[in-house]
Amino acid sequence: MFENLNSPVQKLNIAPFSNLWVKRDDLIDPYISGNKWRKLKYLLQDAISKGKTHLVTFGGAYSNHLVATAAAAAKSNLRATAFVRGEAVKNEMLMLCTLFGMKLIFTERESYRDKVACFEQYFSKDDTAYFIDEGGASTQATIGCAEIITELPIQYDHIFCAAGTGTTAAGLLKGIQQNQLNTKLHVIPVLKGGDFIQDEMAKYVSVSAHLTLHTNYHFGGYAKTTPALIQFIQSFTATTGLLIDPVYTAKMFYAIIDLQKQNLINKEDKILALHTGGLLGILGMKEKFS
Repeated sequence: MFENLNSPVQKLNIAPFSNLWVKRDDLIDPYISGNKWRKLKYLLQDAISKGKTHLVTFGGAYSNHLVATAAAAAKSNLRATAFVRGEAVKNEMLMLCTLFGMKLIFTERESYRDKVACFEQYFSKDDTAYFIDEGGASTQATIGCAEIITELPIQYDHIFCAAGTGTTAAGLLKGIQQNQLNTKLHVIPVLKGGDFIQDEMAKYVSVSAHLTLHTNYHFGGYAKTTPALIQFIQSFTATTGLLIDPVYTAKMFYAIIDLQKQNLINKEDKILALHTGGLLGILGMKEKFS
């Protein structure tokens, strides 16, 4: 599955940049797009090699990771179950999960915090069950994300990515180090108090001077927006033809443009932005665009 990734690098024509490019991981698949496939790739291989046929994972009611896992399981002839954080709800994302055959277990937030305990409670006697952490966070996920660096056609001065758990960022940093590049990695945490992302990355990779965190672009926190961010999305998409989402990629592109305005990055440097997909997240905020 996905032996040949459809993930081109495309140039963006947006003032004042002359060398702004985007790695279109959002084009990998409509439902297993972006970093979701990168993070699941080696987890699926590990599960299959161990004879596991039942993927068990975790996420919120609007989780792109849940949709991706459900779709990947269906394509691989595997079963899938998800612990969904919070009260029972119905929405477009969970509908897609169930269409792909995923079973949903709605879990109150206090119990959800201990994911291993949730797994053990339901599946300790299921020898076919395979634990996948929220968002796919794992060493295998960083290996998949590190491969992005080897696919790039040129060396860039700066690479930007948005971060929720830091797994994708850790993989990118690992790839930069393994290939001995001078590239600077700029990580945009999408949660308030995003300094913890560096600690999360350090679980998987040695944090180096290649890394810079920009923690002031969360717009109120995870899945939070402001009128300024919504207006930015509308303007950016209409100008570039590139669809971005309010949770991750919009905050990243806003940061790139704002950092250039502050002269913290050179508009003529070679800059690559990683489009991590997640576009289905727009469905959870559709009223903000009406």
